[in-house]
Amino acid sequence: MSSNSKPLVVAIMGPTASGKTAAALEIARQIPSEIISVDSALVYRGMDIGTAKPTQAERAAAPHHLIDIIEPTQSYSAMQFRDDALRLFDTIHARGKLVLMVGGTMLYFKALRDGLDALPQADPALRARLDAEAARIGVPGMHAKLALLDPVTAERLKPNDSQRIQRALEIIELSGQTMSSLLTNQPAPELPFDILPIALEPSDRSVLHGRIAQRFDQMLDSPDGGLIAEVETLRARGDLHLGLPSMRCVGYRQAWEYLDGQYDYQQLREKGIIATRQLAKRQLTWLRAMPERIVVDCIGNNVANTVLETVKTACSQR
Repeated sequence: MSSNSKPLVVAIMGPTASGKTAAALEIARQIPSEIISVDSALVYRGMDIGTAKPTQAERAAAPHHLIDIIEPTQSYSAMQFRDDALRLFDTIHARGKLVLMVGGTMLYFKALRDGLDALPQADPALRARLDAEAARIGVPGMHAKLALLDPVTAERLKPNDSQRIQRALEIIELSGQTMSSLLTNQPAPELPFDILPIALEPSDRSVLHGRIAQRFDQMLDSPDGGLIAEVETLRARGDLHLGLPSMRCVGYRQAWEYLDGQYDYQQLREKGIIATRQLAKRQLTWLRAMPERIVVDCIGNNVANTVLETVKTACSQR
């Protein structure tokens, strides 16, 4: 890596259960650092167990940002993440710290690196109406509606991708234009820093699947009642429902449906593990579309130390 006047930001990316937090904390132990969470689930308050949120001890080891910043009733977009991350970079860099961007929400990394087209902001009232319509006609019905209004976007989206279908319909109602016409593919804006992209990926996916199952079991069986008790508390608020992005997070939807009596405990476990594996598969697909990434085998030996040495080498060459 050639010398550059721009500061370096370390991006530690990877699927769920790949050891991202441990790698980041190992860096922070040796290099003064602050961590920006790149995770669309960690933003929600009161959702700790199912999101595998860093513990208080882990957060005390290094400052963490973009955790517990909104209520589960609220939404948080990739554009908001980009704005917040750029603002945080300025303040952390001014303190002389290394910025570690750590997480598995690949859309956020892409938004930071490539920028985003100017799309209208979400409208809660409109989203509630679209949620009600989806409950009435089903997600395939919403996809069919989108196919009439914006066939280009409908062709790109899977018929069961409720979140993106809803967003595409929302954009049409808010702007009078289709998402496909608004996505102009503008060149990426220049960032005030260089990114060192480190991807924690498994050389044997079955080992990662084993970790995922073990972690989900730990979430269900934790001493404070686990994920089920956490979702019971969330349901008791009275202002949450399965149409919200927060309650569509992996684990939360399955626990909510279990509490609704849709299936038994064993089915909850199986469905939660399958959904988490599917999330990991999507995360790995995103990563493999990034040829410039530095791959570290997340099931190898001394993973955190390998990441640390990679960062030290990159910093010394600047």
